[in-house]
Amino acid sequence: MPYPFVLPTTSAFSFSASFNCESHPSLPLHASTHRGVVRDTLKAHKRLAPSSQAANISSVVSSLTSYLPYLFAVDAGLGRRAIHNEEINVILKSAPAIEWRATLASDITNIYNINNKTPGTSLPHHLLPPSRVLITSLEYEISFALATLANAYTRAARNALHPLYLTSSAPVGTAQRQAAVKAATANLLDAAAIYAYLSARATSTSSLRPPCADIAQTTLRAQSELALAEATLLAVLKDDPYPAVVAADRNKHDTEWMYKAPEIPKVRANLYARLCLAASEHAAQAHSLCAAAGGRAVGGGSGGGKIDQGFIKYLEDLRRTSRARACRFFGIDSELGGQTGEAIAWLHVGLRELGVERKEEAGGGKTKSAGGLSRLKKEWSEKREDRKVEKGAGGGWGGDAGKLEETRIIEMLEGKWVKENDTMFTQPIAPTGTLLAQMPSGREIHTLKPYQPPMLDSSVLEAMRAPPDREEDAAAGGGGYVSSDEETLVENRSGRAGAGTPSYY
Repeated sequence: MPYPFVLPTTSAFSFSASFNCESHPSLPLHASTHRGVVRDTLKAHKRLAPSSQAANISSVVSSLTSYLPYLFAVDAGLGRRAIHNEEINVILKSAPAIEWRATLASDITNIYNINNKTPGTSLPHHLLPPSRVLITSLEYEISFALATLANAYTRAARNALHPLYLTSSAPVGTAQRQAAVKAATANLLDAAAIYAYLSARATSTSSLRPPCADIAQTTLRAQSELALAEATLLAVLKDDPYPAVVAADRNKHDTEWMYKAPEIPKVRANLYARLCLAASEHAAQAHSLCAAAGGRAVGGGSGGGKIDQGFIKYLEDLRRTSRARACRFFGIDSELGGQTGEAIAWLHVGLRELGVERKEEAGGGKTKSAGGLSRLKKEWSEKREDRKVEKGAGGGWGGDAGKLEETRIIEMLEGKWVKENDTMFTQPIAPTGTLLAQMPSGREIHTLKPYQPPMLDSSVLEAMRAPPDREEDAAAGGGGYVSSDEETLVENRSGRAGAGTPSYY
């Protein structure tokens, strides 16, 4: 957590080949130059090792934020809209032809493998890169650029949270933990605002058929709900002591032999539970949006593609994890009030939400986690997830939306409370059905600020009234659209990408 989005890559493109600006002749050139930087940055990021990609996210964000004002300026010129009371007049000469990699869509016709197959470069299906999508509208260029920026913000949030889950080094302090959660929350809220803006923008252009699921209105709305759900859960993580406790049990560098038992004020526990329920509602909304479109091709035809099933499963896992976490806090609230039997029942509800199998002991009326093969499978999954965390922030850790971590916490509390109840309190365990009927509604904590598209400074806009220099135009890619297949062939011939091996980006 958050979701490990894959950043797309794009082909080369020159605005000068498709657009002409009468009021600001240098605008297409400057837009092409900054887009070239974005393309090179994304391409370089894709080729980095996963352990090195975390440090490169800031470069991706910087290149995109520098490019977007020029992109929106071209868009404003097409609509004859003014910037800083200065009208921009852009004329469309020919439809742009731009390729972007689809990272959330599946079952898209792969241009490289079908239309432009090169002898000696065929690969097995599971090794093929994400399919390319050809777009011919500036609207979709805006959608892909902004969605990539939002995905980069989400990756930045993952990078900030990664040290909290490491067990190979000393545990982070309270101040560092809160700073990491604060930074991750800010990035997720920025991402949610961008997705919401794109979703609203896609609604206003519903007459256009999206080329793939990545920039479909339902997908963008689901991503906004997802980012808001994850930001809501971080408001709980900031003061939740139990994830650090279960991580310390596996951390050989933890030297705290004796520590005060984690405590959460009763009122705070109930508040956290309702925040978790709000997060589960956002995750459920995101899941319903994607599941509705997951079984059909978005946009129709063979080019739309379906939403990746792994992403849909993550949304369902996040909904389950959020509800289970809410049950845990309801249990903590009950235990603080001396109702241990009800607290244990809440933990049982939480495990049921997580899908953890349970069986009753013969004649005892007690419950315990399933053993045998299920236990071995669980231990193997835990070790595999720990290895993913240790590989670095660029790895695939957290792909289960926190289900494993929450299971560890609930089972730890269950063992502690069951032992206390058997030896001290002997309270009956409440029926789970009555607890579910008492579950309140969620409570929101974040309010999204509307995303404001960036605008060029008036001085920069005024400077672009000068005609472009032809040499600079050629350096910026004045030759027009260059497909990724042509670049692949060039790299293979030069030997930079390896003999007989296509260079994907």
